Amino acid sequence: MKLEGCSAVVTGGASGLGAATARLLASHGVKVAIFDMNAEKGEAMAAEIGGVFCNVNVTDEASVDAGFAKARAAIGQERILINCAGTGNAIKTASRSKEDGSIKHFPLDAFDRIIQINLVGTFRCIAKSAAGMLTLPPMEDGERGAIVNTASVAAEDGQIGQAAYSASKGGVVGMTLPIARDLSSEGIRVNTILPGIFNTPLLQGAPQPVKDALGAQVPFPKRLGNPEEYASLAVEMCRNSYFNGEDVRLDGAIRMAPR
Repeated sequence: MKLEGCSAVVTGGASGLGAATARLLASHGVKVAIFDMNAEKGEAMAAEIGGVFCNVNVTDEASVDAGFAKARAAIGQERILINCAGTGNAIKTASRSKEDGSIKHFPLDAFDRIIQINLVGTFRCIAKSAAGMLTLPPMEDGERGAIVNTASVAAEDGQIGQAAYSASKGGVVGMTLPIARDLSSEGIRVNTILPGIFNTPLLQGAPQPVKDALGAQVPFPKRLGNPEEYASLAVEMCRNSYFNGEDVRLDGAIRMAPR
């Protein structure tokens, strides 16, 4: 796919993996809309790259619809969608208190929240973006668009306490090929990245010894991943027209231990 002159939507684009991808797309001449709930960072990112910010909650259908309407009015119908919006938690399925021996289980509302953001929110954006892409004429190579999702290595080797997070990211992996098949006749490609341990805002506030210890777990290179490395793969998945229906780990060969 020729990137220059295309429009893109990046969810979770105000920081971390999404921000790095938005910057790289913009450097290739792509007009970018940032979907995020952090208005301050989102507006700053949009100003930096000459894009548009849309205050979007991916769990709310009306919010997503309004975001796409605002983005398309400003930069046109997107041919690229990058799904980076997501979150996580860490709660054991069931546990016993060391203090008094009381037993509790994973609160189901907390489980559902992660599924709604990471899995349903991703699919909501895919479905609405793909419907918009269908209104576009195909490019010279027959393509109408490209979609890149963000899962996690936890989809395959989730750690203790990651039942909800792993389920949500495993769902993103599981739906990648069926969606790619659904959209193949219309020239829309779909791929997913499974990042390992990346130096995102979640970890940037951690003490350096903690980050060093996490990086030491990676076979090579022994460090945290950089958001720019994620962005590089995401952009290649858009650019390379033979990249379709794939789930790719980007993790320095790490395989997560139970804890």
